[in-house]
Amino acid sequence: MADKQLIKGRRNARKLALQALYQRLLSNAPVTDVEAEFKAIHPADKADFDYFSKLIHGVTDTESKLDDVIAPLLDRKLEDINPIELVILRLGTYELTEVRETPYRVILDESINLAKTFGSKDGHRYVNGILHALAKQLRAGEIDVT
Repeated sequence: MADKQLIKGRRNARKLALQALYQRLLSNAPVTDVEAEFKAIHPADKADFDYFSKLIHGVTDTESKLDDVIAPLLDRKLEDINPIELVILRLGTYELTEVRETPYRVILDESINLAKTFGSKDGHRYVNGILHALAKQLRAGEIDVT
């Protein structure tokens, strides 16, 4: 039962992190302000807010590094990517590089589901292609084992 709660809490944390990072991208507000706003309006028992904080601060602090990892795999300029899908790519890339305890398949699945829910019509396919290619680079040992 505890595992199901952890999974649900992290899934909701990713969803909120996507929304918070998107808001930050559009408003250019400080991440701490966006974090405080999200924590104030969302029930504490519905998401893993420690994980939420880790994600939004991690993505914000390493944004240019994440973009450098993503950029070589893109078929267009970074600024030409749909903003929601860009945030999902950054979030997924951050988890692939920094959250080694989460299996790459979970990260890809969660990212694709976020893109299906919040992205453009076929945005999930684009997100899947980029993150799958990144997983092959960043988690090669894990992919070979599974």
